[in-house]
Amino acid sequence: MSENKFNIAVLIDGDNAQAKIIKEILEEVSKYGKATIRRIYGDWTTPQMNSWKELINQFSINPIQKFSYTTGKNSTDSSLIIDAMDVLHSKTVDGFCIVSSDSDYTGLAKRIREEGLFVMGIGQRTTPIAFVQSCEIFTFTENLLPELPSLIAPTEIRKTSRKSNLTEKKTVPKTETPARESQKLNMRLIDKAFEIAISEDEETLISKVGTSLRKIDPSFDPRSYGYKTLTQLFESINKYTVVKNVVNGLNHPLIKLK
Repeated sequence: MSENKFNIAVLIDGDNAQAKIIKEILEEVSKYGKATIRRIYGDWTTPQMNSWKELINQFSINPIQKFSYTTGKNSTDSSLIIDAMDVLHSKTVDGFCIVSSDSDYTGLAKRIREEGLFVMGIGQRTTPIAFVQSCEIFTFTENLLPELPSLIAPTEIRKTSRKSNLTEKKTVPKTETPARESQKLNMRLIDKAFEIAISEDEETLISKVGTSLRKIDPSFDPRSYGYKTLTQLFESINKYTVVKNVVNGLNHPLIKLK
């Protein structure tokens, strides 16, 4: 199935999704298909939904009103789940994207997968592992945040020489805006994915390794480790070699052990 025909229903839990990165969220979804259904659920009479009001028309998102009838209870979850099941049985989409960090959607993600449809999730790193593992792909919102340019300003550090007891000035750069924090790479995960994808020639497409990584860990993302692409990540690992592989004018890099 081509990407142009792969239709995805994007269902957003407005109570815990981040309005400021809705553009990046929809761009992430577009990597896998077309967001034909875009809905956001919440109580639009409450102040916490104000951040979404200017964005729903801009990004063609349909707001769904759900009143909180009981204090401390959230009706958004049940409304989103009911709608998702209606869309699932209508057979108008090929996959779903659930934008939330709430573990209450774990059962929904499992049910969608049982029907043979694609399901992805987008949420914060605090998302419970049960929900993450129930999706085929799970993207952390921290990886979607636009990287802020580092503001370099000189700062003076005074260092006293033990021999001369003289104080010298040394100018070093000071980062006002820290770079996005990167996770520590799990090499056991990398090696396992490579073993799964490897061919008899002891080399394989990086894209195949990427597929294996997602099967083992739906949340795997090279951006979590400070790299924009999987190719860049493998180029940084000493035990692997990335080999250029041009097919019909496009590079489909291979990966093999050194």
